[in-house]
Amino acid sequence: MNINGNSIQTLELIFLMTAISLLPFVLLMMTCFTRIIIVLSFTRSAMGVQATPPNSVLIGLALFLTLFIMSPVVDEITETAYVPYRNEQITQQEALQRGVVPLKEFMLRQTEHSALALYEDMAGIEAPEKVQDLPLRVVVPAFMTTELKRALVMGFLIYVPFVLIDIIVSSTLMSMGMIMLPPAMISLPFKLLLFITVNGWELLFSTLVQSFN
Repeated sequence: MNINGNSIQTLELIFLMTAISLLPFVLLMMTCFTRIIIVLSFTRSAMGVQATPPNSVLIGLALFLTLFIMSPVVDEITETAYVPYRNEQITQQEALQRGVVPLKEFMLRQTEHSALALYEDMAGIEAPEKVQDLPLRVVVPAFMTTELKRALVMGFLIYVPFVLIDIIVSSTLMSMGMIMLPPAMISLPFKLLLFITVNGWELLFSTLVQSFN
């Protein structure tokens, strides 16, 4: 009996270690982290400051914004799956099934119907009556496709005002005959001034959070 108990504990430990190793992929594929980090990277590139803020700061910001946005989902998973499992009211398999439901609902709220239809066709399955019945192998790639699209759209909109500043500065320098002077060096202070004037970080973060509502 002890041997069987030790075997079960060993298997649970292996499953736990596997789950922990998969957490970064879950963070990337099933949460809002991807859209946030791409938009932050676009913002840094648009301003023309290649190493400021550094990558560690951008990742930290993206992680905390992800936790902030995903907190209702995490609370629901804790209430419906973790707490009953901790109290030994449900099995581990049932806890995993319950825990996936809030994540799937979050992803489906952010996913375009065209992306879902695309992966339904490629998977060779018919659309169910309720979209919540779709398997994760369809929902996750459709969600990622939509996230990449929206991140690129937001990045494009962020780039536009900074590109206009570059064009104005370049045209002004050419008209003054200062061809040898790098336009990027002159436009950088104006980009930073614009970003500070419009309170750029608060505006960017609020837009990112509201884009998931």
